[in-house]
Order: sequence, then structure tokens, then C-alpha cells
Amino acid sequence: MRSHISTGSPFEDQIGYSRAVICDGWVFVSGTTGYDYTTMTLPEAIEDQCRNALATIASVLTDSGSSLDDVVRVTYYLPDRRDFSKLWPQTSAAFATARPAATMVEARLMQDEMKVEIEVTARLTP
Repeated sequence: MRSHISTGSPFEDQIGYSRAVICDGWVFVSGTTGYDYTTMTLPEAIEDQCRNALATIASVLTDSGSSLDDVVRVTYYLPDRRDFSKLWPQTSAAFATARPAATMVEARLMQDEMKVEIEVTARLTP
């Protein structure tokens, strides 16, 4: 069985994807940037973008019946790898229990204002 979760972001319809797909006991959360999806605003600071992205991911995981504690894989995308250490206090707190396998990739993001994108895979809570 397969189901989808949306945050209502206009990007989901424009690009043709779901914020998350639940399939066979897994939750696959799409790359999530730091937008506040209620206001569709993107803060300037990378730390604020990370906070928003993690909050969106946590909410989606909760909606799926999972949580940050069930994350088994996380990938961070940053246009400037030198900014990654600024996020460690937040990422280490968010994933303190799960301690997922992780990768950081330096890559250009969809918009120049985007400073971090986070993608996770989690198991559904039994």
C-alpha cells in the first residue's frame, strides 16, 4: 500500500511530487527547504532555514505515524559546505535518538536564497 503526504506547498503541484511517500513500512520525505509553508517565506539565515526544514520534516513524520527518532537516513544539501557546521547543534539535537546514517552534499539548490535542503528516510513506528 502506498500513500502520500502534502504540506500544501505550491512547489508540490508545480513540480509534481509529494512531501512524503509512505510505502511498505517506510516513509520517504522529499528534500525539504527552509520555507515557512504557512507564509511561504524563506528566512535569510541558514540556521533559521534549517529550523524550518526540520520542523516541516518532524510534522510530516508525525502525520505518517513516524518521528524523527525513526529516521534511518538523512541527506543534507548545501550550496556552501562551509556552512554545514552552523547546523550541527540543530541536527545533533533533532537526530540524537535516531543517529541515522548521514551524508552532506554540496550542490546548488533550486533558488539562490535556499541555503539548506534536508531529505530523510524513516521506518514507520510499529
